Amino acid sequence: MAGSEPSPGTLALMLQGTGSDVGKSLLAAGLCRAYHRRGLRVQPFKPQNMSNNAAVTIEGGEIGRAQALQARAANQPLSVHMNPVLLKPQSETGAQVVVQGRVEGTAEARDYHDLKPKLLHRVLESFGILATDADLVVVEGAGSPAEVNLRPGDIANMGFAEAADLSVVLIADVERGGAIAGIVGTLALLSAGERARIRGYVINKFRGDPALFEDAIEIIKSHSGLDCFGIVPFFEAARRLPKEDALSLDSGREDPDKGAAVKIAVPRLSRIANFDDLDPLAAEPKVTVEVIEPGEPIPGDADVVVIPGSKSTLADLGVIRDQGWDVDIAAHRRRGGLVVGLCGGYQILGHRIADPDGIEGPPSEAEGLGLLDVETVIAGDKALIERCGVEVETGKSIKGYEMHIGDTSGPGLDRPWLTLEDGRSEGARSTDGRVMGTYLHGIFAADGFRHAFLGRICQGEFEGIAYEAMIEETLDAMAAHLEEHLDLDALLAAAGPVKAAKLTATG
Repeated sequence: MAGSEPSPGTLALMLQGTGSDVGKSLLAAGLCRAYHRRGLRVQPFKPQNMSNNAAVTIEGGEIGRAQALQARAANQPLSVHMNPVLLKPQSETGAQVVVQGRVEGTAEARDYHDLKPKLLHRVLESFGILATDADLVVVEGAGSPAEVNLRPGDIANMGFAEAADLSVVLIADVERGGAIAGIVGTLALLSAGERARIRGYVINKFRGDPALFEDAIEIIKSHSGLDCFGIVPFFEAARRLPKEDALSLDSGREDPDKGAAVKIAVPRLSRIANFDDLDPLAAEPKVTVEVIEPGEPIPGDADVVVIPGSKSTLADLGVIRDQGWDVDIAAHRRRGGLVVGLCGGYQILGHRIADPDGIEGPPSEAEGLGLLDVETVIAGDKALIERCGVEVETGKSIKGYEMHIGDTSGPGLDRPWLTLEDGRSEGARSTDGRVMGTYLHGIFAADGFRHAFLGRICQGEFEGIAYEAMIEETLDAMAAHLEEHLDLDALLAAAGPVKAAKLTATG
């Protein structure tokens, strides 16, 4: 395949889980950083991901946020080839299908099941391109290979492993229980050829004395023949790293009673997207970020209400009204509280949203919350681009990225929140400056801007953390954690060579 010949000696190792949420993504990030620190050129890869948390790549495409973190751990620029198939849920049964960074349509679950085999050659192409500039490719599966009902046409787990001829390591989460059954049961459901790919397993999220698991290792060995590459104790600092799965929001992001100086309330939208915008705020020790679940009111003592991004803006506007959150937000605004809208949340703050072509759902339109003097038509091409600029009021630098469809207009744009590097205005503010919105994601990661924003609420200087430095320190700490508790030499020896002949599947 042109342009996708792997470098001689390139190795690859695939992590597959005994279930969802066993920690594959963070382990992959930790391994990327650990092997990068050993001097290897490492590339992360996930054939198929499902997430509404995405990042913009150097090509102007999008990939899952977990692969963006893994790329950062490996000190690699983001590429669409790190996650060639990204599914972004828009309804209970349907999703937007992004292939090699570009939207190629939407599909219901049953239709996508039929589409998967046609995507295999694109996935193999991306894998081959990454392998051209790598000593090691760390591949992450999705869910579990034990979901054998989904095996026909699979491109996420064993289907891809067989197509690319990869070695596999199983990851089991001991914290949730059933790790022994998860490993042995997974093998029992696989074919003989698939079982032969598995080189061993890792026990993840262990709490307590690892010696207590020694008998379990012997039991697993007797039933499966597999060896253990290590037992990874629960890594508490991982909570500082960006999360990809909205399940991480299920119990809120912070302890509401920690007595912080600033309280931020975030309504839990049904199709919440790019919620890692909240991470830098939640990381501040003096800030509480409370995710408001359906059925709960927005608390009256909140200083700020943030309406986050959404994959289905009109549908989530309906959720806000159904929950009575529109009334709560209006009351919050009357009390003098701040209201911030990010991307879809920015659109929701305007007077009107229209989706005449049915891009995000059935064609429809609705009145927005009317807190910003703008209106939006969801149409046109999707904007996918990194941006730099400054906040108009303070001159503090920001850096973020656009990832949206829609044209926003109205008098509110004459009062922009931000000014971009090319001199253009971005976003809008209310006349009193207490309601603001922008299409840019990621702006709160800028320390100076974030601290100035929080300082206005506290009516004084806000001394906070250095967020980006904290992420780097955490990745280094996680790599050291894996060095201590995993046999990284044995894992590297278990990786297999990338074979060019295997990367020639046709669609």
